[in-house]
Amino acid sequence: MPVMKETSRLLLWERRSQTPLLVLAVAFAVAYAVPIVVPDAEARVQRLCTVTEWVVWAAFALDYLVRLGLSPARKAFVRTHWLDLAAVLLPLIQPLRLLRLVSTLMLVGRRARMAPQVQLTTYVAGAVVGLLMFGSLAVLSVERDAPEGNIKNLGDAVWWSFTTMTTVGYGDHSPTTGLGRVLAVGLMLSGIALLGVVTANIAAWFIARFERDDQVERLQLAAVRELQDEVRALRAEVARLGPYAPAPPAAPAAPAGGGDVPPSRTPEGAAVPAGPTVPRP
Repeated sequence: MPVMKETSRLLLWERRSQTPLLVLAVAFAVAYAVPIVVPDAEARVQRLCTVTEWVVWAAFALDYLVRLGLSPARKAFVRTHWLDLAAVLLPLIQPLRLLRLVSTLMLVGRRARMAPQVQLTTYVAGAVVGLLMFGSLAVLSVERDAPEGNIKNLGDAVWWSFTTMTTVGYGDHSPTTGLGRVLAVGLMLSGIALLGVVTANIAAWFIARFERDDQVERLQLAAVRELQDEVRALRAEVARLGPYAPAPPAAPAAPAGGGDVPPSRTPEGAAVPAGPTVPRP
């Protein structure tokens, strides 16, 4: 009973915190992106973004601790929510801070009540958007001030993220720093993984569709066979009952010359009196 109570309290907390976490994730993304996209912003804007990042981080840390406390199996919770834990424990590493947005999108997707294929599509779409944002902003922040860097603005960073995630790699923009190359490797692997997920999802959809059509066909064939069995049973019943018995033969006609009608006999041979004799004219 206590385990069921803790599980229900955990589900209630997750359901109530889903929308606030999504709003905080968007606020964190904006606060993270503004200083990178607009490096010459005013000092108060910079401070506001920094305060927003730390407030959101504190909210995520509190949410993780509350869910950990409400979970009936804490070790399993830590094992299955390692991305949330990493997003909480690594707030000071600049390129990894946007992982909090990706983890929140995945968390919202896990909590949403959707069909499996729709849920998987939501995961993929959220992961693509989050990784593109993460890759573009992170590589811009580490490559813009590099002496030999060729990624100097947000457009170059977004273009580099697209070509890297799709493993096209035109080579017109490429990271020159060690951290930038680490980010590139992460985006390449993420792009390959997402492409595999999309391919597997499409294949699973076709297989499920074929299996559903095959099941409908099997049900229709079974219904036809059942009707055939019923028809055979009806034919056998009719054959067992046989045709109706023939009607008894008609009484013999009177002789043409007239005269007395001979007495008929019963099956036992007893004589039956004949009717009155009609006199001749």
